[in-house]
Amino acid sequence: METDAQYLYVVMMDVDADKEAAFNDVYDSEHIPALLKVPGVVRATRYTTSTPGVPKYAAVYAITRPDIPQSDAFKRAADSGAWPQKIRPYTKNRTHILYTRISSRAQARGGA
Repeated sequence: METDAQYLYVVMMDVDADKEAAFNDVYDSEHIPALLKVPGVVRATRYTTSTPGVPKYAAVYAITRPDIPQSDAFKRAADSGAWPQKIRPYTKNRTHILYTRISSRAQARGGA
């Protein structure tokens, strides 16, 4: 299903191994739900990788405007709950990237 999201905001990071369980719990139960309440954030999906040399975790936010990650509402949501005190200090290799959609046409691979 197509959304109005013209942008993807991608956040990648690592977390100290002894904090991974708390990281995943807080991310799923508090952090993502808080950010999904921000106007213009239409979807959030988390990923993990075992590829060496890149951050292990990624969160992809589908957003409707490029300024949403810098908005007061987004910053308040990101700084709510246990995240700022109990989780953020144990994250590292943080990267934030904003992507702009260049095509809205789905392209299928292979035959029918």
